[in-house]
Amino acid sequence: MGAQDSSSRRTWRMEPPVKRALVVEDDPSLRRTLENALRPWALERRSAGDIASARKELTEFRPELLVLDFMLPDGTAADLLSALGPDAPLPAVVALSAYAEPRDSFELARLGVRAYLQKPVDLVAFERAVQKALTEPPDIALSARGAVGHIGLKEAEEALRRTMVKEALDRSQGSRRGAARMLAVSRELLQHVLRKLRD
Repeated sequence: MGAQDSSSRRTWRMEPPVKRALVVEDDPSLRRTLENALRPWALERRSAGDIASARKELTEFRPELLVLDFMLPDGTAADLLSALGPDAPLPAVVALSAYAEPRDSFELARLGVRAYLQKPVDLVAFERAVQKALTEPPDIALSARGAVGHIGLKEAEEALRRTMVKEALDRSQGSRRGAARMLAVSRELLQHVLRKLRD
C-alpha cells in the first residue's frame, strides 16, 4: 500500500466516509465480524439475516453502504436489489458469495454491485472491496447493455440525467449546491436541468 493510500486510510479512520452501513448475512458469526470490520467505514452499522429484514432496514435505516451475501434463506442478493424501488437511493454495494456463478456476478454488477468477494472472506480483501465500492463509480456500460432494444438513445439519456439529478438531491438532502457539486456542474446548469425535467 502506497503512502497516499495509507494517509487516506488514516483520515478515513478518524472520520468514517459514510454515516450508515448495513450487513446482510445469514451466518451470525460472520455477520458480527463484518459489522465490526465496518467500524472505520461507517458511523452506524446494522445487520440483517435475511431479505425480509434487509428490506425493512433499507427502507427505515437507508444505508449508504450495503454488504450483501449472495445466497440468503429467503432469496438472493439479486432479488433484494431488484426489489429496490426506483425512488430509493442506491447504496454502494459489496456482494459476498460461496456459490455465485459468473452469470450471477454479471447480473449483480448490472444491479449496481461495485465490488464482489468470494467466501471465505479475507478481512484485508474485504477492506479493499469496501474502499473500491465507496470510491469507484458503478459500470454504466452494464446498464446500457441491458437497455439496448428496450429504449431509444434519447430516452436512455433522459432517464440517466433524471436518475443522477434525483440521486444527487437525495444524497445532499435537497441542497442544490451540494447536488451540483456531486454532479460536477454549476448551480445554474443544475437549475436549468431541473426546469427541463419538470416540463
